[in-house]
Amino acid sequence: MYPKFIITATGDFRLGMVTLHKHLLEPGDTCRGGGYYEFNYLQGTLELLGESSDFGRPQWDSIDTLRVPEPYRGLSIVYFPGSRNGYAVNLADILKIEYI
Repeated sequence: MYPKFIITATGDFRLGMVTLHKHLLEPGDTCRGGGYYEFNYLQGTLELLGESSDFGRPQWDSIDTLRVPEPYRGLSIVYFPGSRNGYAVNLADILKIEYI
């Protein structure tokens, strides 16, 4: 099991320890990509990395609002499109973040 995340067509952000990204889907969901995650508690960030072997890279441009579970409020959510040594995109700069 690995720390994986997905985004759905409705903008739902799901993460968990699963074997396959598809295990994060609920009936009727359409996946818009995913990857891996790691918490960086020192910097207060939720770091998103890589891409899903099932669904590919997250398609951030296919959604307007990212619907994030309430327990993650207060963390900056950043995506590293390449390696962690490269640049990071703070998702709050490109998407509306809604906590559910």
